[in-house]
Amino acid sequence: MYVHVNAAVSVDGKLSSRRREQVRISGDDDFDRVDRIRAAADAVLIGVGTVLADDPHLTLDEEDRRVQRLRNGRPGNPARVVADSRARTPTDARILDDEATTYLLVSDRADPQRLDALREAGAEVVEASGDDGRVDFDAAFETLEAEGVERTMVEGGGEVIFSLFDAGLVDELTVYVGSLVVGGREAPTLADGEGFVEGFPSLDLTGVERVDDGVLLSYEA
Repeated sequence: MYVHVNAAVSVDGKLSSRRREQVRISGDDDFDRVDRIRAAADAVLIGVGTVLADDPHLTLDEEDRRVQRLRNGRPGNPARVVADSRARTPTDARILDDEATTYLLVSDRADPQRLDALREAGAEVVEASGDDGRVDFDAAFETLEAEGVERTMVEGGGEVIFSLFDAGLVDELTVYVGSLVVGGREAPTLADGEGFVEGFPSLDLTGVERVDDGVLLSYEA
């Protein structure tokens, strides 16, 4: 599976504020770029923290792009994937509507009754447990590939992005750096988690472009 991580951060590397509230970092041109990446993907992946903080929909903004996907024999919207080891996704979350298939990646620590409720709400549950009780992304991606997911766009948050780098599963990274400072030692960053102390993932810079009032950095991993 090809994994493309895309994120927007402040100039000091923050995804949002210490309150974990959505912060508008980029502008309309970058939003359109993100929508184009979504349209090219088979699935869009986020962590449950993003679901709880923002209740995103994760569907395409442009109707023309949905129509083009349908003409190409694909679903109108890419599938939505949530890394949610303990099944904390609310049953009324917007990603559980019928606009696209939604997969929940859970571990064996998820409450069976919660899983039943989420299935009833429309989720496809994928159990992939790592030794630490977190989601095993290698196993989860094998299941998703069997469902036809060949290209995944990752939109955060920092815990998920770190886990994917830690597992060596990232192929491409694009980062929009906005012209604002958020600050805060508890504000989420591009890659949170435990952090690396050695074996730091190395990236190849492939592009630098001014977009809106910020800079888009492109890397191959």
